[in-house]
Amino acid sequence: MKNKNQLGLWDSILLGVGSMIGSGIFIVSANMTTQIFSAPWLIALWILTGILTVFAALSYGELAGMFPKAGGQYVYLKEAYHPMMAFLYGWSFFTVIQTGTIAAVAVAFSKFSGYFFPIFEMTPKNAIAVMGHDVYPAQLLGVGTLVLLTYINTRGVQAGKWIQSMFTSTKLIALFGLLICGFFLGFHSEIWESNWSSGWSIQQWNSLTHQAIPMDMHTLMGAIALALVGSVFSSDAWNSITFIAGEMHQPEKTIGRALFYSTFIVTLIYVGMNLMYLGSLSLQNIAEAPQERVGVAAANAIFGANGTYIIAALIMVSTFGCNNGLIFSGARVYQTMSEEKLFFPAAKKLNSFQVPAWALWAQCIWASVLCLSGQYGQLLNYVVFTVMLFYILTIAGVIRLRVSKPELPRTYKTPMYPILPILYICIALAFCIGLLIYTPNDTWPGLIIVALGIPVYYFFRKKLA
Repeated sequence: MKNKNQLGLWDSILLGVGSMIGSGIFIVSANMTTQIFSAPWLIALWILTGILTVFAALSYGELAGMFPKAGGQYVYLKEAYHPMMAFLYGWSFFTVIQTGTIAAVAVAFSKFSGYFFPIFEMTPKNAIAVMGHDVYPAQLLGVGTLVLLTYINTRGVQAGKWIQSMFTSTKLIALFGLLICGFFLGFHSEIWESNWSSGWSIQQWNSLTHQAIPMDMHTLMGAIALALVGSVFSSDAWNSITFIAGEMHQPEKTIGRALFYSTFIVTLIYVGMNLMYLGSLSLQNIAEAPQERVGVAAANAIFGANGTYIIAALIMVSTFGCNNGLIFSGARVYQTMSEEKLFFPAAKKLNSFQVPAWALWAQCIWASVLCLSGQYGQLLNYVVFTVMLFYILTIAGVIRLRVSKPELPRTYKTPMYPILPILYICIALAFCIGLLIYTPNDTWPGLIIVALGIPVYYFFRKKLA
């Protein structure tokens, strides 16, 4: 039998970085700038998101050291609370969180390939009517990439590891190259100074009147919550590393360090990218970037007409590598759920390459359905709130386990305990309360999706007991 523990520290860091960086950093800053029309606020929100992510990663390191098993957050929730809590996370993970993200990233890859091949542009002329529903070639291409990456990952850990290393390394080199070129070739001091001249003024951008309008403090709180949705979503999937602990070398030591390094690297990149945007584009151009593609607008400002193709190629590399990481790690959660008799029994079976092939293909099929349905975007809006609640519960589990199970060996302990977990919980709770108050249509449906998992939990308990 081949050695399963084939992933070292660098492999794990690449998986974390690759899973986090998809297409979001090239897009979401447009809506964030619309919500709060201020350069200092834009950078502050990205820094806050980075701090939150690093705090969460440092707290997860303790849990990973205690429970170095495949399944990550699912395992932590089960050990800290109850199997039902873990199942509700796993249910949400399979139905929307992981598969919806995979679908969205696959279509992003296909849409940007439209710059090179017009057939993949998401325009009415390319729509194909199927049973009264419009399907686009870009969606079909997206499904094709999911099938290809799933097949590669069924061929063993080394195959997925090679794809991840190659695409993430290429992505990082290209991103740092774009940052350097942006600051040296596209930086305009007058644009930079103009963007920062308004300081911390509280304004929103009205795209209809093309004017910045003042906000009061009540409106500001809602704007912050809405703006953070973009940066939080772009920074999500940082915990993918924890899902594949069973295939790591010394996971009790590797996971904590990999979580910190990967989240710290991505935070630096994200803040750097937004500083580059502010040096090459006016706030108005960021807010009104065509189809919110800020990265494309910045690349055009830096490289001219060829910038569109440069950024499109970078996003294609970025999203392809991102999906490989999501596909690689996601199936391990369903495998663990199956071993706990809370998912289909076939999901725990390993093929001749010692990977959960059935779980990989089940994930691929459902992600493909979401990809073709075109509804994944709305589902992801629903679930951002719920994802944050599960993060809060998991990090609260660090404190709960310190009290309830002090005897468990802890090869790694959360720095500045309990200040760091409490800070995360307080900030994340404030964010969730803001979403609940200001965007109820995008929060309650997420809770309903989770609640639907309760009868499914009892079905599996009864069926597989």
